[in-house]
Parts: sequence; C-alpha cells; structure tokens
Amino acid sequence: MHGTLATELEVNVPAHEAWELYGTLHLTDVTHFFEKIEILEGDGAVGTILKFTLPEGATVFSTYEEEYTKVDNRKMIKEAEIIEGGYLDLGFTMYRTRFEIIKKSKTSCVTRTTIEYDVKEEDVANFTYVSILPMISIMKDAAAYLLANHTSED
Repeated sequence: MHGTLATELEVNVPAHEAWELYGTLHLTDVTHFFEKIEILEGDGAVGTILKFTLPEGATVFSTYEEEYTKVDNRKMIKEAEIIEGGYLDLGFTMYRTRFEIIKKSKTSCVTRTTIEYDVKEEDVANFTYVSILPMISIMKDAAAYLLANHTSED
C-alpha cells in the first residue's frame, strides 16, 4: 500500500532565509520534537545519515536512522528516507520525508512537508502509525526560529 500526507505553513521570511535553515543540518538544532539527533555521517549533503531518538511514548519505536537522498539548493527541496529502524521495523518498505520551500513573495514563503510511504500488505494496519504531527512540530519550531532571527530587509 502506498500513502502520502502533506502539510504547509506560511512563514513571513524570504524563501532564501528559510532554505538557509531547511537546506542544512542547522534544522536539527532548532527542533524540539526529538530527544536526541546524532549526525552519524556527512555534512548535510546527499548521503548524510542521521540517527533520531524520540521521547519515550512518542510513538511505537524509539529510534530510527535516515539518509538524505536529495538536497536541491536551486529548487529548495530536501528528501530523506529511513534506512534503519522506525517504520521499517513495522513492515514499511519505504518511508520518505520531503521539505520544500516555496517563494510566495519577496518577504514570505511556504514551507511544505510531504511524507510518502509504502507498507507491505500483511502489515497494512500499521499505516495508522504514520502521522504528520511530528513534521508540523518541526515546521513550527523552524518558523519560530526564522521569525526570531529574521534580519533581512529583502
């Protein structure tokens, strides 16, 4: 079974400022959703591997590792796929998150997050564990950081 979830949040900062956060590892410093984020390999480019530890009781798994599979600075898109643990332990064969920054005007943008997943038919009931809420939390943390640190007059 294939599924997709998506959400958007408008932020009153220029798109390039939002991408300076989303397109780098700095995003891991401003989110409060995870108990711990470890950089296992890489510098934020394609191939970077991160290990996420979730707070106890946040979900049915406590850790997972993901790898950046796409970082497009021109289109302002970053994609990552879980490569170990997490949803893969629940019968998912693919779990991908995508962050996109979309210019709305000179002074505002839209941050869009998409989750795509494939789950084995015999584990299809586990799709109910997929939630966009963690991504919303990350987007809100990022928006608060961007607004608090906005200095550009573009």
